[in-house]
Amino acid sequence: MLKVSRSGYYAFAKDEVSSRELANGKLLEEIRTVHTDSRETYGSPRVFYELKAKGIRCGRHRIARLMAKAGIIARARRRYRITTRRNIKARYAPDQLQRSFVAQYPHQVWTSDITYIWTAEGWLYLAVVLDLYSRQIAGWATGSRIDASLVCRAVNSAVIRHRPTMKVILHSDRGCQYTSDVVRELLATNQPAPLVASHGTSCYDNAVTE
Repeated sequence: MLKVSRSGYYAFAKDEVSSRELANGKLLEEIRTVHTDSRETYGSPRVFYELKAKGIRCGRHRIARLMAKAGIIARARRRYRITTRRNIKARYAPDQLQRSFVAQYPHQVWTSDITYIWTAEGWLYLAVVLDLYSRQIAGWATGSRIDASLVCRAVNSAVIRHRPTMKVILHSDRGCQYTSDVVRELLATNQPAPLVASHGTSCYDNAVTE
């Protein structure tokens, strides 16, 4: 009536563990190891890719089902990051825009800022240089560290791509990366077009890039 085999019934009656259950038990151990190594931040998709990288063949839905049954869940980490901090001892350049985000011709004013992106390998920081006239990204750079060299690489990227021949105002906030000696030296030595720093006092003064 139940349409099960005779051998299957007797195996059930003897409470024997099936090969599928044994395989699930071993797979669950691997899942727990990956989950623990990730500081309990991995959900079933990332656990699946980790096991796949180890050469363990299994289905994504099977992993999700085993994790749910065992109560294994991903703990969300707070992903807020402060991108730029002020250096109270730094020398600030005067704000030459005063929130007037307009330009008369291309590469007259560049604005810049840093943001962050969460990836499978951790935080990735992105520095961009925006041309105020066209509102297009003139240059950019990424890195695992948020430092002055990130800004320098973004500015150099814009210079190499567009090769301005007239003075360019580089406007940003007062983050320590933009007020550092490294960035100041880069702007002073740029040829043939001089780069002139401009620092806003608040995020609203750089809202066009924010």
